[in-house]
Amino acid sequence: MILVIGLPLYIVAVVTVVNLLNRPPIWVELLVYIVLGILWALPFKFVFRGVGKEDPDQNGK
Repeated sequence: MILVIGLPLYIVAVVTVVNLLNRPPIWVELLVYIVLGILWALPFKFVFRGVGKEDPDQNGK
């Protein structure tokens, strides 16, 4: 749900914020996208960390 709903909403919000800056120079815009592209994932780090782990309910079968 985070990736299906949250990420598109975050992208729309970021594009709206960049447009409010009256289209800054391309290097500033790129820097903003890079920084905000990293920041969106930080609050969900705990969710993504558990994705690749073994199922704790499975008893070594």
